[in-house]
Amino acid sequence: MDTAELLKKIRKIEIKTRGLSSQVFSGEYHSAFKGRGMAFSEVREYNAGDDIRTIDWNVTARFNHPFIKVFEEERELNVMLIVDVSASENFGTNKQLKKELITEICAVLAFSAIQNNDKTGVILFSDKIEKFIPPKKGKSHILRIIRELITYKPESKKTDISQAMRYFSNVIKKRSIAFVISDFLDKDFTDAMKIANKKHDIVAIRTSDKHEQSLPNIGLAQMKDNETGEIKWIDTSSSLVQKKFANEHKKFEAWINETFNRCGIDAVSIKTGEPYIIPLMNLFKMREAR
Repeated sequence: MDTAELLKKIRKIEIKTRGLSSQVFSGEYHSAFKGRGMAFSEVREYNAGDDIRTIDWNVTARFNHPFIKVFEEERELNVMLIVDVSASENFGTNKQLKKELITEICAVLAFSAIQNNDKTGVILFSDKIEKFIPPKKGKSHILRIIRELITYKPESKKTDISQAMRYFSNVIKKRSIAFVISDFLDKDFTDAMKIANKKHDIVAIRTSDKHEQSLPNIGLAQMKDNETGEIKWIDTSSSLVQKKFANEHKKFEAWINETFNRCGIDAVSIKTGEPYIIPLMNLFKMREAR
């Protein structure tokens, strides 16, 4: 991809996702992800109906007239995007790859964060930590994140979510909102995610594709595991093969949902080629209501 094509792609993603974050998600994001508490803002004259517990007695005594302290939400947060860049994200049969879906979701979350004066950082991981971008504010920083998501070539093809969770807990000391964005095609990572969630606020965004849950009938087909490189010939026209494939997917769905519940984290699933606005809005509203 040459520079002109890359800039065009970044600009296209910026226009789409920045508009969504400002017009659709901004209010819900602010309500769903709270600041660290209330911080003193100013004093003003007491009005009838104000809570007398907020009276500033020192200022009141000085001016011989009641004044109250005004507090506002201490808003600034660290938002970390912990992004799976393993080879399984290079799959997609419905208009886009999972990797492309992840890039758009990250852009929406990042623009929502900076509109709320929050810092955004990124950890790209496979079965190792591929890249760390420390939390920072500003549009240019977000555009850098988008560029990295589009162009980054991972050194490894496999997945280790536990490794990413341990690294995140070690490198980010301040309590943060962390979106783990992955297809979660990995072995048990419950303990590492539980530990990270005690220190931080972890949210799982699971990417998937419709043909990961049901096998299309395309006859005898060669299948390759992107992460291991293993190749198999599969008769997709076989009802037994299709049934086994569907059952394995149901088992995985049950396992991953149970894992998120055991970790005590919020989670949402988003498929390639389908609108992600409603799933993200539902996630935000669920958190706001709680």
